[in-house]
Amino acid sequence: MVYGKINMHDFLLAKEIIDELNAIMAEKKIVKIKKISLEIGMVSLAHDEYPEHAEDISVENLQFGLKSIAKNTPFENVEFMIKKIVGNDWRIASIETE
Repeated sequence: MVYGKINMHDFLLAKEIIDELNAIMAEKKIVKIKKISLEIGMVSLAHDEYPEHAEDISVENLQFGLKSIAKNTPFENVEFMIKKIVGNDWRIASIETE
């Protein structure tokens, strides 16, 4: 699949998500994750509450970023389900383990 211009913010968000998942795995002593459901709204780039600093994250680019960052990690074969929501943030909606 060919993607349009990949936005660096999509990759930064993907990295932030993977970092959060690593922390959750360590805290909850999870060995293997099968599926992760994410909810993504308009994401504040500078986290400064200025509406002009929010950007609509591309689901396709985020998916690509997650898969790229997940290579050779415990998340390599995880299915990432991404749902667009209203709001200015993102969250992990659910984690399905094996």
